[in-house]
Amino acid sequence: MISAVFISTFITIFLAELGDKTQIATLTLSGSSNHPIAVFIGSSAALVLASLVGVIVGQSFSKLIPELFLEVSAASAFLIIGINLLLTSKENSN
Repeated sequence: MISAVFISTFITIFLAELGDKTQIATLTLSGSSNHPIAVFIGSSAALVLASLVGVIVGQSFSKLIPELFLEVSAASAFLIIGINLLLTSKENSN
């Protein structure tokens, strides 16, 4: 069971981060620095810390707020963001 959660989490986060502004910032920093290993370690540490905060907050929320409400809220937020992006891109293409 843990391996399924690990694989699902890895794939979800990996795909979500591809082309993300964080990856672009890391690419820019690496290109402008003579220390790519330091950039890799710094960006990796930042992502790990941000993930730790997400896990801790998620655990806290799950104890206070019902899971169904969290799922519906997250799905609604992503839906609103998606619709907004579609409408914005449609306006920009005209």
